[in-house]
Amino acid sequence: MKRNAQLVCQHLENISRAALEEYQNIIRQFVRGRHGIYALYRRDRLYYVGLATDLRIRLKQHLRDRHADSWDSFSVYLTIGDQHLRELEALILRTVMPEGNKQKGKFAKSEDILSRFLCCCNEEIKGLVGARKTSRRKAAPKKTDGRTPPLAKFVTKAFPIRAPFKGKMIKATVRRDGTIRFAGKLYNSPSLAAAAACKRPTCNGWSFWTFERAPGDWVPLDALRS
Repeated sequence: MKRNAQLVCQHLENISRAALEEYQNIIRQFVRGRHGIYALYRRDRLYYVGLATDLRIRLKQHLRDRHADSWDSFSVYLTIGDQHLRELEALILRTVMPEGNKQKGKFAKSEDILSRFLCCCNEEIKGLVGARKTSRRKAAPKKTDGRTPPLAKFVTKAFPIRAPFKGKMIKATVRRDGTIRFAGKLYNSPSLAAAAACKRPTCNGWSFWTFERAPGDWVPLDALRS
């Protein structure tokens, strides 16, 4: 989206259920065939949030479905296009958590960085942020030259890395144990892998390699240490 691109173009808030039942023809004129986010309320408290490609149909359904007796007013937010509707709905569900919604919102591509955050915390802080418990023990980092790979403490799962070099994009993989696989060989550090990739005696691998911090956001590997 452009920096000043508009998402919500029109909205209708705090309309009573009685008005929807009594004046469906009027409300239909404003929301028929329109897409957006709608919210159902019970005694001014948010009860349910949903998205719809035809808001009139969805609101009409809620007059007789399992939510029929659980709300007394509604709001609708009409959007320009539907490109970000699902993520907008997911964001609302994950932050507000209305009691009428059974499922938690899911993001299509967003990376959960909790594990990376916890790697930088001590045990006391981990308890305070509600670290996920697991019965599966993490395998000890493997060694390729008698030393623990420097990337080991930053890695919870394998991820790709890449580097532009002489007009080509060189690709490698950081493994779960912190080693780097490049051209079928394992390297204990980013710099050793970078030196092999550019065929030089030495090379700063932390600035040579980049990783995808977020979808489409490739940054130097050194960002893991900052």
